[in-house]
Amino acid sequence: MKSGAAAASASAPLRFAEFVAVWTLQQGQTMPALHIGICDWLEARWRSGDRELALLVFRGAGKSTLVGFFVAWVLAADPALRVLVVAADLALAKKMVRHVRRIVERHPLCRALMPERIDQWAADQITVRRPGGGRDPSVLAKGVEANLTGSRADIVICDDVEVPNTSDTSEKRAQLRQRLAELEYVLVPGGMQLFVGTPHCYQSIYAAEPRGEDEAGRVFLDGFLRLELPLIDAKGKSLWPERFSERRIAAIRRRTGPTKFASQMLLAPVDPRDCRLDPLRIARYGEPIVYDEGGRADSGEALPAILSIGGEAMVQASAYWDPAYGKPDGDASVVAAVFADAKGRLRLHRVAYLEVGEGGESAADQQCRQVADLVRELRLPRLVVETSGAGLFLPGLLRAAFRERRIGCAIIPHAPSRPKDARILEAFDALISSGRLSAHASVFTTRFPTEMREWRPGASGHDDGIDAAAGAILALGQRPPPAPTDAEAPSPPNWGATGRPYQAKTEFDL
Repeated sequence: MKSGAAAASASAPLRFAEFVAVWTLQQGQTMPALHIGICDWLEARWRSGDRELALLVFRGAGKSTLVGFFVAWVLAADPALRVLVVAADLALAKKMVRHVRRIVERHPLCRALMPERIDQWAADQITVRRPGGGRDPSVLAKGVEANLTGSRADIVICDDVEVPNTSDTSEKRAQLRQRLAELEYVLVPGGMQLFVGTPHCYQSIYAAEPRGEDEAGRVFLDGFLRLELPLIDAKGKSLWPERFSERRIAAIRRRTGPTKFASQMLLAPVDPRDCRLDPLRIARYGEPIVYDEGGRADSGEALPAILSIGGEAMVQASAYWDPAYGKPDGDASVVAAVFADAKGRLRLHRVAYLEVGEGGESAADQQCRQVADLVRELRLPRLVVETSGAGLFLPGLLRAAFRERRIGCAIIPHAPSRPKDARILEAFDALISSGRLSAHASVFTTRFPTEMREWRPGASGHDDGIDAAAGAILALGQRPPPAPTDAEAPSPPNWGATGRPYQAKTEFDL
């Protein structure tokens, strides 16, 4: 893009870093050295006419914000340019366009770009005041799955096109590569393509070396000029110490776990085949659940019930049932129950491998009876039931069992949409590494510890217990949907009503 870059940069009002500094001073802010370095790199590449760039910076660094300023800066220099913003979905791409629109509206060096007609100023596309006409807008937002046939652009910005929803299976990664390869037909001759993001999987499109899924042993961004800025430099220092102090970095590492921290903050995804779950790193306890009815205060006001373990009040609980009807040596039907206190510490209190005996009662009825007894014993307010495969008809049977036993518990059907290995790693990685997960002594008498020791991502083997426990952990802190109206069933227990709920990232949309 040497001709376009030369023409635009020749009339650039200021250096790019100065352009951003005008805005930050206007907002009463200052620019950190990290942002100045990114600005200088983008400007140098633009003025040199480099057309294939990859900007990889840790999460929370403001890289997308700076790229939005870059779009406004090049448009101020050459209003005839056309920029296509592609993201994992349209909502994310529109966020970038809204940012550019806000800069054009408020930056003192962009006033000449404001269009005469308001219909050229939309959420997903804007057209600045420019010489002549043109079919394509100045800045257009598109999701990576959108149809781009007929579009043309001088600059294509791929902003966070790789996210878990586009990269958590080999099929999705192949589809993402195919869609991104088609952007070559959108670029005009000499156009620029800029990838901005962080890796979300080991076989990332941003990988600097082949990792088994790239065609002909080549990386996807082969030949791209790269700027990689992990949060911590080679000397162990933060690249943005004003915002990411050593204390905050330690807190992020503790919350996210070593695997996600390496990927999102250090730009170095861990090969999932190297991940391990060590049961020896899970502390054990032997105290039972203690449940106290709330009673009433002297004022007559009803007091909430309290459920505690080892003298510590619990504020949240969740259980997950991963059902199966297979042979004894096949998949196991497992229920896992997890409790959380107000400090975010979790207790894996029960991992129950359900048993089915001979007799007239069906296997489904036998399991529902065992689950109902467990829910009543642990005073669980809700139970997530996996409905893929064997669990399709279980929620209805379970509700009948609850009514028969006068058990109040919200039943939440759930069909997992993410790969099992990803769910297990997300649930356990941060908790185990930070020491916030403990388990009741009874859990260590089951197959659960053996499953943890033998578990490897992608490998075959028994993992039903850890899968159920992962489901219970990921469901914690999520608000359940309203329970079906049933006059015959009591309300779920409300012992955690006054506590502070534990918040967990999850795939559940409840």
